[in-house]
Amino acid sequence: MILDMRTYTCKPGMIKKHIEIYKQYGNAPQTKHLGQPVVWATTEVGDVNSFVHIWAYKDIADRAAKRAAMWEDADWITYTQKSGELGALVAQENKILIATDIMPAPPVK
Repeated sequence: MILDMRTYTCKPGMIKKHIEIYKQYGNAPQTKHLGQPVVWATTEVGDVNSFVHIWAYKDIADRAAKRAAMWEDADWITYTQKSGELGALVAQENKILIATDIMPAPPVK
């Protein structure tokens, strides 16, 4: 199993607006293709203008197939356009993590 950890940084004062756009337009098509995230959280201490989500996949091929299908979904494209129009995002960092046998495996759709 792999975990895709994505950290996004918003312009100051824009994180709530971005999350509202995501809830309205992005959550349904994303979870339709990727399943439920392991984590979808904002930051309380540190960079309070950032949020993180972590998605679980069987392997890198599973990730690639699911993300390709998501990018073919018109509803996902609508979300990305609305997000771009808002202009809240200023940075994104992605990490592919390899799960160890120490933590219980989250369900993978």
